[in-house]
Amino acid sequence: MIQADETFDGTWRYTPRFCSAAGFQQHYVDVGDGRPVVMLHGQPTWGYIYRRFIAPIAATHRVIVPDHMGFGKSQTPQDREYTLASHVANLTALIDALDLRDITLVMQDWGGPIGIGYTVRHPERVHSLVLMNTVCGYGTAGRRDLPSPIESPWFRWILEGQRTGRTEAVLSQLGSTILSVMQIVGLERLDRVDPTFIRAYAAPFATPAECKGAIAFPLDLALGRIRDFVQDGLAGVLDLKAKPAILIEGMLDRAILPILALADFRGLWPDRPVIEVPGAGHYIQEDAPEVAVAAIQAFLGTLQP
Repeated sequence: MIQADETFDGTWRYTPRFCSAAGFQQHYVDVGDGRPVVMLHGQPTWGYIYRRFIAPIAATHRVIVPDHMGFGKSQTPQDREYTLASHVANLTALIDALDLRDITLVMQDWGGPIGIGYTVRHPERVHSLVLMNTVCGYGTAGRRDLPSPIESPWFRWILEGQRTGRTEAVLSQLGSTILSVMQIVGLERLDRVDPTFIRAYAAPFATPAECKGAIAFPLDLALGRIRDFVQDGLAGVLDLKAKPAILIEGMLDRAILPILALADFRGLWPDRPVIEVPGAGHYIQEDAPEVAVAAIQAFLGTLQP
């Protein structure tokens, strides 16, 4: 686990806060005032991916950025299950502990299923949704004209490596393989990568045991483990569809095919805005932060106070 006071050469200056409501020490950032904006990261990143988002959004809103169990400055308990259901339960415990209401969720990668899994179960707490290179899982139900989520380059790599042992071997050594993995998933702006970037993203994964959450995330989808949990949330889909939403999509994504992300979003919100970013990949927070921040600020400005 990263030391609480680590700033990564001043690129992560936010006061560390911790919540034990979910039964482990969960790290989060909490800055600003106003309607809460909760930013949820994905795989294999942590809250650091939102470092360029926090200050501009916190100028008008309260910004909370948690690290999921097993990521960032949060603990990686070895006796816990790292499933979509458990991550949603952890988020629920944090939101309850902070008593957050009228939330805008900003979600990328696994942040999407986690945030949507929360929203369909607690719609009264969520005001609006910002999706970035992610899917809800409800907008393409019943369609047969789209590729399967596991047909992307990333999930093909996961499944092929699962059979040979490569997947766990690489993901259990993220302390040294982090940049290679992020490139497979879809990191385009390598000109922005420097030693601090690599150190920050590698730091949570110093040992194989600390990689437990990062190994579990892709297998949860690739092996079909999330299906029942997603189905259990169907009762909340009407509430979900009623919420203001926007999609910001890096069109070079190699983990979640853009054709799926666009279809999933439009299946739920056919008249809501979609911003396609041609030169950005899966990690739009790194590839096109200026575009994403401006779009989020404009979206927040359209919401009723």
